[in-house]
Amino acid sequence: MMSGSSISILARKQRMLVSVLLLLILLTIVISLGLGASSLSYKRLLPTLFGNGDIKEEFVLYSLRLPRILVTLLSGMALALSGAILQGITRNDLADPGVVGINSGAGFAIAIFFLYVPIDTGAFAYKLPVVGFAGAFLTAGIIYLFSYSKREGLQPVRLVLVGVGFSLALSGAMVVVISSADRIKVDFIAKWLAGNIWGTDWPFIWALLPWLIVLIPYAMFKASAMNLLALNESSAIGSGLVVNQERIVLLIVSVALAAAAVSVTGGIAFIGLMAPHIAKALVGTRHQMFVPVSILRGGWLLLLADTIGRSIADPSGVPAGIMIAFIGGPYFLYLLLRK
Repeated sequence: MMSGSSISILARKQRMLVSVLLLLILLTIVISLGLGASSLSYKRLLPTLFGNGDIKEEFVLYSLRLPRILVTLLSGMALALSGAILQGITRNDLADPGVVGINSGAGFAIAIFFLYVPIDTGAFAYKLPVVGFAGAFLTAGIIYLFSYSKREGLQPVRLVLVGVGFSLALSGAMVVVISSADRIKVDFIAKWLAGNIWGTDWPFIWALLPWLIVLIPYAMFKASAMNLLALNESSAIGSGLVVNQERIVLLIVSVALAAAAVSVTGGIAFIGLMAPHIAKALVGTRHQMFVPVSILRGGWLLLLADTIGRSIADPSGVPAGIMIAFIGGPYFLYLLLRK
């Protein structure tokens, strides 16, 4: 049990970290706005932002740069929160929506939808998160059933192993599905698999934002329940918590966040693994403390990865998913060996 003074110190540290992360996000946004194939000088950013730019400058800022930046930032936040919830309810530090197969489930459903369902351009951006959620939820449900034992409850190690197995199986199934598809659609799915930020128009922001507006406050409301679930089965039950009900509801929240994010960013893994871990190392394991830090760190990590990726290679840059994998892959192996 933590003392009042310890909690007060951590709360001050959390506020400081939140302030630093907000500044880092703002700085990265400014840098990102001035990078890219279409030129927009830094000295013209503020005038253009306040409506004093020419047609070209306003097009670059409002149609190319700003939507991509906001989509990337929001998606990183959603993936980080999804991973934080998943690690808490499974008591497994290796749990991540990309690692345990949730992203693959969403991706497979989106691939089927994109390849075989007639696309209504106006509603496409709003349907994708729903389709991704359906695929991710079905996959998560199957993985949960395979990992759960009536005698021992949810088994964290089995969850990761089953999740990795489903992720590989769904990736293979996706290759089979797209093997006979139209070349243009296959190119899109390939970019999606690489984690290439593609939903860079304003409708994708409006499609993603409501999920975060609703689910971030709900997750913070459930922070105390997640603290109990992260301990052990008997402690959670002894405290009066309806364990299975809480775990399933929070699993649905985690799946919804991950599906909404990957539906517009592609198959990006490791954000949900790294951001919560780093936040816990800084402010402790209480969800009230580390979840806000994790959300901001996840948004900043993905934004930074995309900014670096699209500036180091021409013409289309390196996908953000690959940039994150360069960092997240070794980090995952480090955690695996340590645990």
